[in-house]
Amino acid sequence: MTRVLVAEDIGAPGIGLLREHFDVTVKTDWADGELARELGRYDGVLIRSASKLTAAVLENAGALKAIGRAGVGVDNVDVPAATRRGIIVANAPASNVVTAAEHTVALLLALARNIPQAHASLTAGRWERSRFSGVEVMDKTLGIIGFGRIGQLVAQRALSFGMRVVAFDPFVGADRYAQMGVEHAETSDDVYAVADFITVHLPKTPQTEGWLDAEAFAKMKDGVRVLNVARGGLIVDEDLQAALDSGKVGGAALDVFRSEPITDHPLFAYPQVVVTPHLGASTAEATDRAGHQAAEQVVAALTGGTVTTAVNVPVVAAEDREVLGPFEPLARRLGTLAMALAEGSSVDRIEVEYLGRIAEHDTRPLGVAVLLGALDGKTEEQLNAVNAPGVAEQRGITVVESRRTSARDFADLLRVTVVAGGQATRVVGTIVGRAARPHLLEAWGQRFNLQLEPHVALFRYRDQPGMVGRVGTAFGEAGVNIESAAVGHADGENGVSAVMVVTTDRPVPQEVLDAIVEEDGFTDARSVSLR
Repeated sequence: MTRVLVAEDIGAPGIGLLREHFDVTVKTDWADGELARELGRYDGVLIRSASKLTAAVLENAGALKAIGRAGVGVDNVDVPAATRRGIIVANAPASNVVTAAEHTVALLLALARNIPQAHASLTAGRWERSRFSGVEVMDKTLGIIGFGRIGQLVAQRALSFGMRVVAFDPFVGADRYAQMGVEHAETSDDVYAVADFITVHLPKTPQTEGWLDAEAFAKMKDGVRVLNVARGGLIVDEDLQAALDSGKVGGAALDVFRSEPITDHPLFAYPQVVVTPHLGASTAEATDRAGHQAAEQVVAALTGGTVTTAVNVPVVAAEDREVLGPFEPLARRLGTLAMALAEGSSVDRIEVEYLGRIAEHDTRPLGVAVLLGALDGKTEEQLNAVNAPGVAEQRGITVVESRRTSARDFADLLRVTVVAGGQATRVVGTIVGRAARPHLLEAWGQRFNLQLEPHVALFRYRDQPGMVGRVGTAFGEAGVNIESAAVGHADGENGVSAVMVVTTDRPVPQEVLDAIVEEDGFTDARSVSLR
């Protein structure tokens, strides 16, 4: 009989489900090295965060076919090592979304009604009823920065309180806002201008680090209340402290911090600040749900079912993988580039066109690669090759794929179009040579042929002599080395927009781009880092 090991406490529901299908061993107390020695006796294993399934541990995995992680991340599993051994790794990415949304609402109400402060006062022997008079949330405006799965659940609950909800997230389709009765903000500044409460639900990336800083606070309404139940580091603590001191911010509720665990922080001394020790995902239900969802995935993996939350690449026929594998880096880079060039406050559709011999194969990996590039760093969820389509659907982004077995000028072409705010932005690429180097063939409506490198800068400008030299001079003064460049001109026209693409040895600083665009003749510039 198939044997499954439960190596940590995943909750009774998950264990019960496993026992309906397998011979289950539950052992949660492990001596050093013991799990590594025992692992090879089992077909599947369930863990939480304490067990470390490193490459060395997995060397002894024997017949192991599935790993279930009862939680969101898989940082404690060497996924590449598991993939090399043919082991499916699955997690429970949706297990804590309700819990996090409810904790956000709990903190919002605590801020509005001064509940923690009043509790502390009363238990200390003081009856200070008038001191802790609060405000109603009905008819107040809640601003949501980051309208992914958790942000949408928060919006549903806030609407039930009679709140007006305004949300900003450029990577959510406009229809999704309308479906939920939420106002779509074109920019985060539009949220700051009207919100009485602001909650952030962003992933932590270099672009979102310190999102709420002194500049953002200055744009908010006086007395605004701010919440963070997402990631530490999204708020600049020193700037929040200054805004509290000035009265610009009337209160804050924080569940996450830049460094954890932490028990001594300057903000803890503020009477209008409510803090909790990273409890956003901490409920009995979330724990049981994570265990049950992970168990469901292990059951599917070991019984021939569909593993919907696998973080490994889904199985594709060997002959398709051989043909399409070299195109996956191109697909991911085109997804990143198209999203970076797209203009508009919401992404409604991503179109992927396969032309040439690739259209004769199972192109799912390429479509997923496009999504991974387009949405990387823009979602709360950790994206992978399995969950990317579901994340796009949940955000109201329609994905349209089409195939044609012939391609003009090249054996194969990959076209990626992002439709945002009613405007379509298309990029086109192919691979060249035995090394399958990715080449960009079209962007911003102009054509060229340039090998894509990790760092790319694009310029749109009036087609006239000397423009390439001006860019080179500006880069040289900034210490940025140009590796290659190409220009696309409008055929048969003079003085209209041309496009220049430049690859560099490092990212081009935004201030350099801004200075170039301020010069006569330049209309737009973007710097994009590709993986």
